[in-house]
Amino acid sequence: GRGGGGAMESAGRGGFVLANLAEVVERVLGFLPTKALLRAACVCRLWRECARRTLRTRQRIAWVSALEPGPAESHALVRALARELEKVHVLPQTVLYIADAETFSGHEECHEQKKARKRNSKETALALEKLLPKRCQVLGLVTPGIVVTPMGSSSNQPQEIEEGEAGFALLFPKIDGVKIHTFHFSKDVKNRVFDESKFAEAGLKNNPDLRVVLLFGYNSWKTGATRFLHQIVNPLNEKSIILAGGQVESFTSLTSENNHAQPGDACGVVGLAFSGPQIQSATVLLDQDVADERTAEAAMQRLKAANIPEHNTIGFMFACVGRGYRHYKTKRNMEADAFRKFFPNVPLFGFFGHGEIGCDRIVTGNFVLRECNDIKDDLLHGYTTVMTLIHLGSTK
Repeated sequence: GRGGGGAMESAGRGGFVLANLAEVVERVLGFLPTKALLRAACVCRLWRECARRTLRTRQRIAWVSALEPGPAESHALVRALARELEKVHVLPQTVLYIADAETFSGHEECHEQKKARKRNSKETALALEKLLPKRCQVLGLVTPGIVVTPMGSSSNQPQEIEEGEAGFALLFPKIDGVKIHTFHFSKDVKNRVFDESKFAEAGLKNNPDLRVVLLFGYNSWKTGATRFLHQIVNPLNEKSIILAGGQVESFTSLTSENNHAQPGDACGVVGLAFSGPQIQSATVLLDQDVADERTAEAAMQRLKAANIPEHNTIGFMFACVGRGYRHYKTKRNMEADAFRKFFPNVPLFGFFGHGEIGCDRIVTGNFVLRECNDIKDDLLHGYTTVMTLIHLGSTK
């Protein structure tokens, strides 16, 4: 009978340790993915404190990628997110997701009625949002093609997916010293002049820490859309701010207190603003002359020369639908491959869209590596690719 007693005694000791010794509890909880950690936080006060401390250290970006189409009833990204959120080690505070236009709201067979039912992008967007924490800001975009790094490692080979089902969700946790805001400006039919006070509300004005603005125009074919985009872009065209983005098919999600859904026929701009003195960023424009491996790699060399630290950094690629393998004479994945060659450990995300926003520019702290002339950069392009790096500071 003594063996049993010994086992009970050591179980008792284990129970004592897990109920009283914070260092041990914290060590054990550190292995849990965030969702399990939040459940463990309900056990007792000690576990709650330890879980909170553990969460504060989880400041690295995570992402969920969907590259394989599956059964028709839901988009691959919804399924990937439902599965992978159980495993991630971050609590998302801001999420940027991008999915392909063709299948996000594509047709699907309905066995009951024997006729194709259109998958509704609103339903798909709601299904995605439901999976994320309630207080999370979400920006969701739908674009003709997707650039995505498969999950598992930052050094996985990024893929340019120009047709077929694909998507990704970038999960930004709370990061010390970094603020990320979503914003939305839609064209007001009544006022021809844009109300500049809205810039201040969105943290895009009187904000000395503003470093990077990713912005996306939607319904760009509408009359007045380009003029409206200029009204947004021109005041932000400062040497100390990196601007990058493009024209998307539509935006499907924008949740945060001050963003309201728009009538479907409006045009406008949505985006993310990154503020914080520790953010460093650089961007280059690959214009129409970049048409083979050598010129694509030369552009990456320019980006590399900015000396942006590579840890805790993400890459963005915003390309024209006219580029990709058609532009490179049937060679696929050319630009993503060139990026990977020079940035072996930076994950790359983005899309193929209907126009690009950006220029060559580098911002490192308050140190701007360009001649400040008064000629404003031309920021709106077609048939180009914008490549951008955003470094969010050194992680603990």
